[in-house]
Amino acid sequence: MSMTVTAPEHLAGGPSLPQQRRLVTAIPGPESQARMARKAAAVASGVSTMMPVFAVAAGGGVVVDADGNSLIDLGSGIAVTNVGNADPFVTEAVIEQVRRFTHTCFTITPYDGYVEVAEALNRLTPGDHEKRTALFNSGAEAVENAIKIARHYTGKSAVVAFDHGYHGRTNLTMALTAKAMPYKAGFGPFAPDVYRAPMSYPFRDGLSGAEAAERAIHTMERQIGADRLAAIIIEPIQGEGGFIVPAPGFLPALQEWANANGVVFIADEVQTGFARTGQMLASEHEGIVPDLVVMAKGIAGGLPLSAVTGRAEIMDAPHAGGLGGTYGGNPIATAAALGALRAYDEHDLLARARELEGIIRDELTALQSRDARIGDIRGRGAMMATEIVDADGRPDAGLTGRVAKHCHAQGVIVLTCGTDGNVIRLLPPLSISDALLREGIGVIAEALAANAA
Repeated sequence: MSMTVTAPEHLAGGPSLPQQRRLVTAIPGPESQARMARKAAAVASGVSTMMPVFAVAAGGGVVVDADGNSLIDLGSGIAVTNVGNADPFVTEAVIEQVRRFTHTCFTITPYDGYVEVAEALNRLTPGDHEKRTALFNSGAEAVENAIKIARHYTGKSAVVAFDHGYHGRTNLTMALTAKAMPYKAGFGPFAPDVYRAPMSYPFRDGLSGAEAAERAIHTMERQIGADRLAAIIIEPIQGEGGFIVPAPGFLPALQEWANANGVVFIADEVQTGFARTGQMLASEHEGIVPDLVVMAKGIAGGLPLSAVTGRAEIMDAPHAGGLGGTYGGNPIATAAALGALRAYDEHDLLARARELEGIIRDELTALQSRDARIGDIRGRGAMMATEIVDADGRPDAGLTGRVAKHCHAQGVIVLTCGTDGNVIRLLPPLSISDALLREGIGVIAEALAANAA
């Protein structure tokens, strides 16, 4: 189906896999179908899968399924395997740690890995102020703890999130999340004292950053009141909401208002963090310095780890024992994080993310020039998306779903997102080859052509 491209050894992952799209069966093949039947009989139906295939190997820019099909990976497990699957620095660190011990619970008998990850995050997050870090397991858990910390520090309870935002699936984070289906429908009631402000959405609202910030601030002042507000939480680039990049100046204006009014400014960098956007954290693109930063996904090369890092006086506000958890900062996960941080540095993955952005922009812009259904191209680094619209410029979720389904059948893993379900997002591992990336976008073009009006 395509020529084989061998990724550089240091980027191709564990056992070096041929870097090619290869279909030996229809998707799904018989072995994956059999395993999907086992899943249906054993796993709760609420745990759905986007593609009915079972992975058996992954590395570089491919995922190999149980039938031997090699799929182009434009999803990275939802922005998790930024360094690629089974990066040598990650696997070697994990193997060494497993041989020593797998768990003690940091709050019982601590260990160096947790402290070393905290030290690293204190260095790499924006700002030169004194910082502290606490480690957890998932993005949602870290978001909950950031809100806990902000409420304890300020003595206030109200929290503002933004239209289209996504912050997790736990009770509090569902309250923060905007979209009902599939994240919130039927699961309420949700945690109280959570409010929503309008987001900057340049493609839809036509506002400058200053104008959008003025609108959001007016909402917060009139409908909540700064005297009640503990924190505002925002994704520097919204993820599930549609890869919305706010207009320049929007984030700095919000931070300035928060700082002036004693409101903790929390940047949710769960999906945007760790070289994904061409900077270590997306906040750096706007020059903002959040009070607290929430991180997960790309932090540990695929192992469950998350973090809250922030100003020492805020992070130290909760009483001893007020933060923690049995598995938070697990020694294997922290070893993986240290390996991943080494990979970001030694593989120069910040530069690689910017290279991938150039390829994606070029390919999508060329496609847009001949297909008006690509309404918008947006994102940064290897976090890019295209918004699909109909002839009248309205969101076209139906076409978006058909395009994604076509790509899946042709061996390309693409994800959709957006409040209206009409955004195709591209999150390739930073280890993908140029050729595979171009080929994957070419399949998206084929899918659009196959679904011409």
